[in-house]
Amino acid sequence: MKAEQGELKRGYGEIRLFPEVPDDLWHLEHLISPGDLVFATTLRTADTPQDKLRPEKAEKRPVRIGIRVEKVSFHPYTNRLRIGGKIEHGPDMGAHHTFNIDAGTEISVIKQWSRLDRERLERAERSTTFGAIHILTLEEGEGQIFRLRQFGPEWVETITIGSGKGAGTEGKKVLFETILSRLALITGHIVLAGPGFVKDDFIRFLKEKTPDLRDRVLVVETRGTGRGGVQEVIGQGVLEQLVGDLQLQREVRVMEEFLTRISKGEPIAYGVREVEEAVACGAADQIMVADSMLHDPQVTTILEQAEKIRAQIRILSTSFEPGMQLESLGGIAALLRYHLSRTTIQDIR
Repeated sequence: MKAEQGELKRGYGEIRLFPEVPDDLWHLEHLISPGDLVFATTLRTADTPQDKLRPEKAEKRPVRIGIRVEKVSFHPYTNRLRIGGKIEHGPDMGAHHTFNIDAGTEISVIKQWSRLDRERLERAERSTTFGAIHILTLEEGEGQIFRLRQFGPEWVETITIGSGKGAGTEGKKVLFETILSRLALITGHIVLAGPGFVKDDFIRFLKEKTPDLRDRVLVVETRGTGRGGVQEVIGQGVLEQLVGDLQLQREVRVMEEFLTRISKGEPIAYGVREVEEAVACGAADQIMVADSMLHDPQVTTILEQAEKIRAQIRILSTSFEPGMQLESLGGIAALLRYHLSRTTIQDIR
């Protein structure tokens, strides 16, 4: 993501944004909220006397317009961001319009930029290597390839040859050759994960067939494969060898800490009401919020108050397991500095 920032007065103003990769569009989904003013160049039908005589020949021309945002949605399968609202600047004022934003499309956003907004924008500007990392989980008879995106691991392909252990040596060779042909198309880092000795056999096969590829492969032992194996890889911290700023790793670790605290009866809060009370008491140390909750006015108020007590805020993607777990717990949770008593909660009401 590239950003050109003008002068912001008390956090309010215009920032020009240039999304470069699909991950940037995911960031924009959470940077842009209903009520913001967004400008972009779009195609609109130009009304001329000739067009009215021959409507089938109406020409669409590029026009820069500004809309007051009502809805924002990112569609990962098409890698497109849709921003809808009413036109406030440009032709057809008052009409509804939807921007379809792809990577490479420039937009300008005028809004009140919070500290969380600016931190997310800085992370999007720094993160340029995420799309280059792939994780291959391997077991007998099957390999699964995932692309690591900032909003979570994206499944790429499942390769199945034979039927597990019964497939024999020839079946394993065909599986390895097929997987290797797919990996040859990947230009960035690759993490090979899985249990047992299959991955070791594959590495020996890879060294023999394509020794140059070995320098880009990091081998990790995991108990599981598939998405579970990917989460193990991230949770172990091995990806720190590949990237310096890994949001997904922090998400896994903070959720593991939260679940550990639940099992031990240590101070936590979850759900909008409990977290709101914890913040009001000044007890919240770290707050986790699902990205699906960021446009909720009550949650926004809680996060603003949390900033005032210097609580750390983690935004978890609901495209990834930790975020899904958090969403099932009410979408927001907190690690507390101390247990809250009923008396303390009653005092703040």
